[in-house]
Amino acid sequence: MILSVSNIHKSFNEVPVLQNVSFHIEDYDKAAIVGINGAGKTTLLRIIMGELSADDGIVTLSKDKTVGYLSQHQAVSSENTIYDELLSVKQDIIDLERKIRSAELQMKTASEEKLSQLMETYSNLTHAFEAANGYAYKSELTGVLKGLGFDESEFSKSISTLSGGQKTRVALGKLLLLKPNLIILDEPTNHLDMSSITWLETYLLNYKGAVIIVSHDRYFLDRISNKVIEIDNTKATVFSGNYSDYAAKKEQLRVAQYNAYMNQQREIKHQEEVIEKLKSFNREKSIKRAESREKMLNKIEVLEKPTEVRSDMHLHLEPKVISGNDVIHVEHLAKSFGELNLFENLSFDIKRGEHVAIIGDNGTGKTTILKMINELLPPDAGIIRLGSNVQIGYYDQEHHVLHPEKTLFEEISDDYPTLTNTEIRNTLAAFLFTGEDVFKQIKSLSGGERGRVSLAKLMLSESNFLILDEPTNHLDIMSKEILEDAINGYTGTVLYVSHDRYFINKTATRILDLNHKTLTGYLGNYEYYLEKKDEQLARILAESGNTTAGGNTSGNPTGSGASSHIESETKQDWKSQKEQQAAKRKKENDLKKCEERIEQLETRNAEIDELMASPDICTNVAKLQELNKEKEANETELETLYEKWENLSE
Repeated sequence: MILSVSNIHKSFNEVPVLQNVSFHIEDYDKAAIVGINGAGKTTLLRIIMGELSADDGIVTLSKDKTVGYLSQHQAVSSENTIYDELLSVKQDIIDLERKIRSAELQMKTASEEKLSQLMETYSNLTHAFEAANGYAYKSELTGVLKGLGFDESEFSKSISTLSGGQKTRVALGKLLLLKPNLIILDEPTNHLDMSSITWLETYLLNYKGAVIIVSHDRYFLDRISNKVIEIDNTKATVFSGNYSDYAAKKEQLRVAQYNAYMNQQREIKHQEEVIEKLKSFNREKSIKRAESREKMLNKIEVLEKPTEVRSDMHLHLEPKVISGNDVIHVEHLAKSFGELNLFENLSFDIKRGEHVAIIGDNGTGKTTILKMINELLPPDAGIIRLGSNVQIGYYDQEHHVLHPEKTLFEEISDDYPTLTNTEIRNTLAAFLFTGEDVFKQIKSLSGGERGRVSLAKLMLSESNFLILDEPTNHLDIMSKEILEDAINGYTGTVLYVSHDRYFINKTATRILDLNHKTLTGYLGNYEYYLEKKDEQLARILAESGNTTAGGNTSGNPTGSGASSHIESETKQDWKSQKEQQAAKRKKENDLKKCEERIEQLETRNAEIDELMASPDICTNVAKLQELNKEKEANETELETLYEKWENLSE
């Protein structure tokens, strides 16, 4: 065990945030802490790190273990370049390298008497250097920077010139290079694009230490976590498995708790009715029996009513008018900003009822496409044509559709003047704005609160074509699930940009991948997109291999053989990167299957042991031999699987 959290209590202004929170983290655990916004997740991390004192309880870190913490907001202040800032983490290796070079110079001129001593020192230094992975520290550093989305041209940028998101990525890079026994990450994916998140997933999956993560990225949690710690109503509950396992078990538990509560309530009501009836007889015996029942009823430990899942926020999207079958036609679209050419010659069509997600790395122009469709930006070239009866509802990640100086009430009433005061209040209450909240100014709201106001306006619009730019930003997991349900039940058409892969997987029927200034379409959700990308990559590599082997037999100098030799270095790098990603993904899948099979066999062996010890079977020689033979076969397969697992883990 690397970390023990025992009976933690914490209140702010006498309001309990955490009560009796206990859990432990083993040496190689990958644990996720989940809960709604304000549940106390970050408070718990700060208590673990000693930044905040608990009112009661103990946090124990195992002796000689190190811990590293990435908070949501990083105050990285330095005049170093990005590269030098990360290099500072490897100062001990740099010092060793300097001592090795110094020893080498001294050995050249040393006397025979001193040479032996110098050689021993040199041997010790090189051994320590090798043990610290000194020969690979520069490539490791470069790999981390590139993995977190920094281009080599940015390595020389000064830290002081970076944005808040870039500074957070630098801090994350330093933490990963430090390699503590326990890494604690608070919303690590907030400033990463899809490629960087995928890289971080792979890094953490292969990390030899323990990891604790707070994140709203459910796909990220699904890939990494083997334990989920839920903070709900100040209490902590530990679930084994990843996020999907937790969600399924949580729902089963909620149903069981709700049924138990309802059964108890029915029993209480029944007993009260019986007591009332007995009292109404007004006889000595019946009154005594009623009193006896009352005493028993008072001793019952009344169950608390479980909180209804997603019962507070209500989002129902429904178009007022049905659009034509052809919703939008985009042809030869192009856009540049100065010398930066985002894309050119983009073409696509969207039909009624489709839910289309545009994905791609940061800076490729995804939001720009949405803005051009909404006539907020003019295209440099190309045609954007809407179909008949198409009415757009736009959700802007920067919430430009909101007016900072207006109150929430004015924001709704000015855009929908036919609504009564009660209807406006009911709408805002459905998005958790009640009482005096409705008179807050938009500019005073948090990002998540502005998102809820934008969703409220979207619901009222009754549009048949929703265009959403990062709709899940700043939403907690529960709110994301509400939005997913609303979009899945929506009969109109949806086009959106999102980095939330879980959200895409749940809601998209088609994906447009914006990469290298071109759009590639995939019919299906995110998992289908990944599968097809891997298949396409394998096919490209196979075709590339065949062409190289066979040469250009047509005699045409511009044939496929010649063209493969003049591919740009950028394209080759891209192919190599995608090949590596596909190979990593395959290894991860193989590892998961291997672990599942090991678990099956170990479970079966435990069952066999129980069977062999049972009275019915322990005297049955034939059955014992059969079970023993099965167990021996399982043990043989397990030996192979353990070796395979070890190789895949490496």
